[in-house]
Amino acid sequence: MTETPTNITSLRPSTLSTLGLGSPLDIFRRGRRPVTAEEAVTAVFGPPEHRGSLVISGASGIVGAGKTMQLGSRLEPFGVRVVALDMPGAPDGIGRQYPGLVRAFGREGADRVMSNITRLTYDGKSLPPQLADFDPRFLLEAIPEILPIKRAHYEAFRAEYPDIEIRSVTSGFPARELGVGVAHPAFPHEINKMWETVEAEPSHIPQLLWALGLVPVPVADHWSFVLDVIFCGVTQAAIRYHRASNMPYWKIDKWVRKILGPNPFRAHDAIGAKGANFLTWSCLHHLGEQYGELFEPTPELIERKDSGQTWYPPNHFRPLVDWELTEAEEAELRQWLIGPMVQMASLLLEEERAHPSIANAIGETCAQLRHGVLALARDLGVEGSRKAVTDYHRHHPEAARGAWFPDALEVLNEVGLQQLYVNAEHDGRVGSITLSRESYNWDVDAELNRAIDWLRSEGIERVIVSGDFHLATQLVGADTAEFFPALDEEEEGYRVSSAWSKTARRLHDDFATSVAFLDGKRCLGGMLEMVLHCHFVVAESNVGLGFPEVTLPVVPGMEGCHWPFRRAQRGQWSKLAELLLGGRSVKAEAAQGWLIDFAGPLDEALRVVWALASGDTGDQGEVQGIERRPLFEGPLEGVAAELDKAETPQMVAGGVAIRDTVLAATAASLGEALEVQSRHSARFMPSAACRKGVVGQARDRVERV
Repeated sequence: MTETPTNITSLRPSTLSTLGLGSPLDIFRRGRRPVTAEEAVTAVFGPPEHRGSLVISGASGIVGAGKTMQLGSRLEPFGVRVVALDMPGAPDGIGRQYPGLVRAFGREGADRVMSNITRLTYDGKSLPPQLADFDPRFLLEAIPEILPIKRAHYEAFRAEYPDIEIRSVTSGFPARELGVGVAHPAFPHEINKMWETVEAEPSHIPQLLWALGLVPVPVADHWSFVLDVIFCGVTQAAIRYHRASNMPYWKIDKWVRKILGPNPFRAHDAIGAKGANFLTWSCLHHLGEQYGELFEPTPELIERKDSGQTWYPPNHFRPLVDWELTEAEEAELRQWLIGPMVQMASLLLEEERAHPSIANAIGETCAQLRHGVLALARDLGVEGSRKAVTDYHRHHPEAARGAWFPDALEVLNEVGLQQLYVNAEHDGRVGSITLSRESYNWDVDAELNRAIDWLRSEGIERVIVSGDFHLATQLVGADTAEFFPALDEEEEGYRVSSAWSKTARRLHDDFATSVAFLDGKRCLGGMLEMVLHCHFVVAESNVGLGFPEVTLPVVPGMEGCHWPFRRAQRGQWSKLAELLLGGRSVKAEAAQGWLIDFAGPLDEALRVVWALASGDTGDQGEVQGIERRPLFEGPLEGVAAELDKAETPQMVAGGVAIRDTVLAATAASLGEALEVQSRHSARFMPSAACRKGVVGQARDRVERV
């Protein structure tokens, strides 16, 4: 555990601290965010009366256009002009973004954002003189990945604007090679909020991104950072298996998805094979020069880098090729894929390329791994990880000659690697538990239990439960991939529901006072069920709350079918039924008193959380009016009549199963209800309705190769 300068003891350092923004518990104690959007905008672009502009060079390309929209829509309300700079004749990437902008903001809002963007052209050597009229303060460079051209570009800007902040969106060049900092937006560029940032120390730029609702993740100054080591690395591993087996790329892609999660070849084609192939080759080329054969580009990649050829053939060719594997062949394929991923994990650990939780999250959020590379290695264990790599080296012995650090894997047993998704802090009186993964899975469950154990061992009886104000911008529910085994075995469904519910109950039973705080876009499904076990639930006004299980369909398994009813008055049960049976969501401000306890503007909600958790109401008179809603432990009467009052659509299979579960679980005592609900949830999992629904279809897409 570590000690922070604010007298907060933590299981591990918070990822928020890597941005120079302190810790989540500090935010609750202050009752405000460490920096507001207005403060961050002023720090970079100047005060409102002298506000400068953002320049995006290469703005017509895929990355540049996507970031023009993403940043432009967020900066427009603050009066920051966006200048989109590119060569004459460049494709109109910005115009192609307009329909998406309309979908997000409506036509009026989209037009307002677009009218705040000024397009300028230049010859690639000298800057247009009219640029000075916009007082450039921040340049985001998105020109081609050719180092001499980039350096000349920066020199031109610095000659004209010596104080300008410059960041490159490069996928692979270290800041020390570029001579500027890095702000690399992760794939897919148009929608993903995560940015890898390279800074000598925390600066205003990543803090600006954070304050605007994006997710900057500091990484060390090494070639290809973290994301492209992982994403290009998994692509390379898949190509190498093709060389060994001659299996078609599209078929390998299906196996990669089944074993690891992503579809690297489809991703290249979706981005645009010509550009994506070049970027992957560029990253691997430089990594190969630094680290050897593990990363050295294969002839197939070099060929496609030059030709721009796609990896997938037309759809009508694929069914003609079938390729089944024996058990031994499948085991060999797994060695070809998992071994290099673990070897890359050893490189990330050896060079300390990022906070472990950040490195792991990049793999999941951006590279679409089902389990980040550090979680993958952690699950294998130190010796299992080493064996996975040595098994791989039997197929590819040249990879053993570089970028293999078996001793670095020893840290897998340390707290920082054991708590990748859940952290805990306390100040001696009040503790906090923060989640950095947006969906609940077995890893989160195990880490949450360890965090609770640690706080209790530290003598903490008052706790706040929330997202981490950084990596988790919403809490979307349970990771439905964890339900796949339950589609075939009822006992697997019972194991999930029963174990996760017991963990959630600890938030109620193990602390004298527990307060959940919800911010961001939404809190749904299993995550909402989990936090509802806290004695108080406080939310920012506009957070969406709901139980979408009926639309999947599955039966809520973390006590959502009875626990909320035991906390609400009888006249409010029909509202709960509308959420459960209708699959609707509700804004937090409309859910006060029957689902949650308080909703308000962010700073006010933070102050309420601290007053409730600390027991110190101070001048917060409104907190004194929030009484702890009792938890009724006996059987509830009259639930069926109240359910009949709910405005819900015609009952389909999922709705019928959920209604039956509500009636059975509320008819039981609290001590019996966990078992009742878990059994009902488990019985529905292998049903035809569930197997044909969203979860079953997802299982088929992942596991049928």
